Amino acid sequence: MQNIKLFIELTRLNRPIGYMLLFWPCIWGLTIAYDFSTGLKKFCFYSLLFILGAMLMRSAGCIVNDIVDKNFDRKVERTKNRPIASGKVSVKLAIIYSAILCGLAFLVLINFNYYTILMALLSMPLAFTYPLMKRFTYWPQLFLGITFNYGLVLAWISINDGISIIPVIFYIGAIFWTLGYDTIYGYQDIKDDEIIGVKSTSIKFKSNPKIFISLCYLFFIVTLIVIGILMNFKILYFITLIIIFLHLIIYQIKNLNVENPSECLNKFKSNNFLGLIVFINILIGKLI
Repeated sequence: MQNIKLFIELTRLNRPIGYMLLFWPCIWGLTIAYDFSTGLKKFCFYSLLFILGAMLMRSAGCIVNDIVDKNFDRKVERTKNRPIASGKVSVKLAIIYSAILCGLAFLVLINFNYYTILMALLSMPLAFTYPLMKRFTYWPQLFLGITFNYGLVLAWISINDGISIIPVIFYIGAIFWTLGYDTIYGYQDIKDDEIIGVKSTSIKFKSNPKIFISLCYLFFIVTLIVIGILMNFKILYFITLIIIFLHLIIYQIKNLNVENPSECLNKFKSNNFLGLIVFINILIGKLI
């Protein structure tokens, strides 16, 4: 039971916000690509595959992140008790766990077409080098956005067997969404990060965080408007975008206090709700 507990802690399976933020772009891409007149069987099956893939790859990514950052994690109050940093799980065992999770993720992946499989495999180096970025650039959140939202493109090509301007625009917008919410997340550890010398957009824009995050979120909202126009969605889609705007700009930013770590975490977690609202909004656009 102790080993199971450590595995869950290592993979963050007890914190679903991580894999849900990986899953939402997948379901967005699947929804804009899918022809619902053909029925729901394939949509439901692919949705299940994407949630499984998100859980497995996020878990493997957390392990790789903890291996790479073990020395940093020991110096940060929030992360010093993580299984690898605290020595409760060895690096060797963690690598074995990660390999198993990647193997299971590949079994999920092979249910898609060859183009999707190829594109997913090509993204693997980016996924596993992301943890290193905070050592070299103030923009690790940008690399996270590129990685975390890649599933949107994969979902599109799993249905259409090809790419178009619509998923590309949506993908770029989603990157800015991640850039915003992960900057908020970064303010939890900003004091420790500055001491140990790692970089982030939270540090780069610490003098005017609300302006930077607002610009990221506004760009995301603009891309949602563009997607609605390109997809010929009805007016109701654009009306319900107001909910997304209010959540991002009023709830997350207006009342944001970057000096309060628990508040930053709550604002970050609220993006799970935002992901659901965007999904429902796309369904409205497709079905009404």
